[in-house]
Amino acid sequence: MKILIVEDEEQAYKRLTKLISEAVPNAVVLNVVMSIQSAVKWFASNPMPDLVFMDVNLADGESFEIFKQTTISCPIIFTTAYEEYAIKAFKVNSIAYLLKPVDKADIEGAMAKLQAIKGHAPMPDYINLLKNLQQTPVANYRERFVIKLGDNLKSIATEEVAYFFTEKKTNFLCTKEGKKYPIDFNLDQVETQLNPKAYFRINRQFIIAMSSIDEMKSYTRSRVIIKLKPASHLDTIVSVERANNFREWLEGML
Repeated sequence: MKILIVEDEEQAYKRLTKLISEAVPNAVVLNVVMSIQSAVKWFASNPMPDLVFMDVNLADGESFEIFKQTTISCPIIFTTAYEEYAIKAFKVNSIAYLLKPVDKADIEGAMAKLQAIKGHAPMPDYINLLKNLQQTPVANYRERFVIKLGDNLKSIATEEVAYFFTEKKTNFLCTKEGKKYPIDFNLDQVETQLNPKAYFRINRQFIIAMSSIDEMKSYTRSRVIIKLKPASHLDTIVSVERANNFREWLEGML
């Protein structure tokens, strides 16, 4: 089985590649493409694969935009960090999906579903699904994150997270107790799942909770330097382009 992966997070696609090799013995991963445009170019210059694993939220937009620019005739198994409102849209359209963080059992289940419906269901209307996702209001923000530690799982309530950050191409959350755990989501994905009144993206590297701010000082070019609790060894400076919104957030205006 020839498989294409559409995923923009290195940690996520390496994990997915490994799990596919374990769950689908005859699988050959042809390539990994990391954006809408690179996916469109790949489909334009290569034979259709047997299957595509596709992340919903890519760095340059929703992956459903790919279907506006090219024709894909093979099955798609989506991976998603979306909350339940979006998963309901997937179910309505009979699409196999995997909710991140993905594990081997998820892939085996998705493959079994794919085999069960193969030849018995029409290709879903991906463009209509995109419209559903864009028009469906988000009723709830993420309440907890499930962390995988080897074979063990740990559930952490969102309200216990002091901040999220990226370091050396890996994404982490830090609890109010100072414990750090790797997560399978990038910060763009995390940002859409958090209550914007409680969390703010201060720069490309950090999303912080209001309650995690210990001290703030004016910095150069209208920026703000923040001391977090628990402390971080990384610089936590509100970027120039986010400084005005940050002040509005502090004042409860966002």
